[in-house]
Amino acid sequence: MSFAGWLTELWDRLPRPLDPFASFKVKTGLLVGGAILLASFTFWIGASWQFRYALLAALATSLILTQFLAHGMTSPLRQMTAAARAMARGDYSLRVRATSRDEIGQLATAFNQMATDLEAADEYRRGLIGNVSHELRTPITALQAVLENVVDGVVEPDAATMRMALSQTERLGELVTNLLDLSRIEGGAIPLQISRFDVGEFLHDAVEHVSVSASDIPVVIRVSPPDLKAVADPARLRQVVVNLVDNAIRHSSPGDRVTVLATSQVSGLRLEVADQGPGIAPAERERVFQRFTRGATSDGGTGLGLAIARWAVELHGGVIEVMDTGMGCRIRVGIPEMTTGEASA
Repeated sequence: MSFAGWLTELWDRLPRPLDPFASFKVKTGLLVGGAILLASFTFWIGASWQFRYALLAALATSLILTQFLAHGMTSPLRQMTAAARAMARGDYSLRVRATSRDEIGQLATAFNQMATDLEAADEYRRGLIGNVSHELRTPITALQAVLENVVDGVVEPDAATMRMALSQTERLGELVTNLLDLSRIEGGAIPLQISRFDVGEFLHDAVEHVSVSASDIPVVIRVSPPDLKAVADPARLRQVVVNLVDNAIRHSSPGDRVTVLATSQVSGLRLEVADQGPGIAPAERERVFQRFTRGATSDGGTGLGLAIARWAVELHGGVIEVMDTGMGCRIRVGIPEMTTGEASA
């Protein structure tokens, strides 16, 4: 470090005597008043001296004291300037020393919070790009390999090969759909389109959409009472059911079954989706609802389904949670009672 840099660092470490005062105006008044008082006092002492020497001493002393006290007032502004320039280069690690309680101290505190938020947003953006790139690369690479083998004559374009290619395109389609839903989440809340519907018909329609590609895993639907009606946003609630059932099927083995239970509660509608798979460890039950989170076993999912389900439930003001069961996984959803004229934003 050069002498100038060392001197600057030492200067920045000097105490700030005016920090305890909460108003910048008070600080300015103290600076001006102190300079005047010091000049007057020095002039009074120097009355017995020659006039020119007393005046020069008063001015020099006032300037030195003013510079010392004003340093603590302007230092946060210089630090904010340096931090802002660093942010422009992509470095969000710099923080402003905020020890004052005045307006500049409040500005420094707000600046530090902004820097923290921007750093978190940048980390999330980088992680999102990395996760999306990885998720896209896997099915695209597999699909490319299948098509190259067909073109090169390594394999015949029979039904099995086409099914393999179709499964990869379906995975790509699922990922694109989930990413579109994720962009809606990032874009802010979406108004709910509330309507009254038959729960049994709704569940059968939603489950049929999932079961087409997983016919070997039976899905049992139980509705109590059988004529149960619900008031909610069918499109958003469909996202919940489809993602929960799809997640349950992915973690099921041949011979297992998935159960979807809908009941009427005093507080509103309760939905439960249970499977006979390995279950979710207690330490992971909160984390599974985060974006791009997978369990210990690879299930071929995108890691977005449960995050989207939680988003749709919370749009209704409801709660989604993993229940403690002895075997398998049971996820419970509670949707509060709503009216057809109600919309949540």
